[in-house]
Amino acid sequence: MLFRLNLINPNRLTTAISAMAIALSVAACTSPSTNTSSSPSPGGDTAASPGASPVAATGTAENTKLALASDVAITAAGASFPAPLYQRWFQDFNKTNPKVQINYQSVGSGAGVEQFTKGTVDFGASDTGMKDDEIAKVPADKGVILLPMTAGSIVLGYNLPDLTEPLKLPRDVYTDIFAGKITNWNDPKIAAANPTAKLPDQAITIVHRSDGSGTTAVFTKHLSAISPDWKTAVGDGKTVEWPVGVGAKGNEGVTAQILQTVGSIGYIEYGYAKNNNVKFASLENKAGSFVAPTDESASQALATVPMPENLRAFIEDPEGAQSYPIVTYTWMLVPKTVADPNKAKAIEAMVEYGLTEGQKVSSELGYVPLPQNVKEKVAAAADGISPDYKIEVAQ
Repeated sequence: MLFRLNLINPNRLTTAISAMAIALSVAACTSPSTNTSSSPSPGGDTAASPGASPVAATGTAENTKLALASDVAITAAGASFPAPLYQRWFQDFNKTNPKVQINYQSVGSGAGVEQFTKGTVDFGASDTGMKDDEIAKVPADKGVILLPMTAGSIVLGYNLPDLTEPLKLPRDVYTDIFAGKITNWNDPKIAAANPTAKLPDQAITIVHRSDGSGTTAVFTKHLSAISPDWKTAVGDGKTVEWPVGVGAKGNEGVTAQILQTVGSIGYIEYGYAKNNNVKFASLENKAGSFVAPTDESASQALATVPMPENLRAFIEDPEGAQSYPIVTYTWMLVPKTVADPNKAKAIEAMVEYGLTEGQKVSSELGYVPLPQNVKEKVAAAADGISPDYKIEVAQ
């Protein structure tokens, strides 16, 4: 069953707090469905995802390039960061390829890597490229190819209803907030960066991920890069010991928690903030500029780190005056070898769709389209999955 709740007005969320709390608590226990348009989280959305509103498919004519001998059911699980975009891709892909059913479950990057490694899904997804020790655990007869399929910004969303101007947060300030060293919204350091803002005399509530999360890994890697104290005291990873705050599952859960908690701040993928009218801060980057997350500022950040041959590019603290400071690629984890030739063909065609038609809806949903040179590298890496299919990503 597909649940789609468009929470465009945060005030409407107040009446649904209890329902959302239940949804968040049971999310990890819900059985996967077999619907190609399954919900972005196993227990249903608690906040509207960037792909929550039904949108017309990018194409409806049946694909004649992908000739399959029989119907194919593909299961996948992993990062919540790209889940709304992947859901849109798989729904549209099914319209042009009705023999292929793709069921993607938004369970977090940690669970996505684990399920892929155990072989309980056909492909996984993670906001951080698998580490060497994780790759070594994948069965040798299957292998893994890491495919960066899209990119996006991680924003600091906050709930301050009376603040009418955009919040600016210096690097040391947002690090100290998440470290529990700055505890009130009218702290002198926040006020100094926002001299005309009416900051409330109110305690700050930190909202962080409670599950193994690539979004957490990216965010904490950035904090470790800009703060030696954070690196020593907390470090980085898909899970960390947070000094303060309350946890919520998935980008969906953190978004919902921010919306229902006045005085809160949390880290979420840009599209979730955009689609739910969550306010987000302009952050000070390495060059000392305060930059808001946009397609342009995210693209500037991506351009500072060339994509290597192994397709694992990490952007901890980008250079450039116009670069937004917290940007990441997000990866599909696909097997090098797929025993079923029909399924291998379908997976390769799905990758091609994401690199071509799928990129056209990225900005609409709050993601950053891949540069052409990155698309070509991804296509070359994925083109060996099936000997009977050729990926084409011409401009």
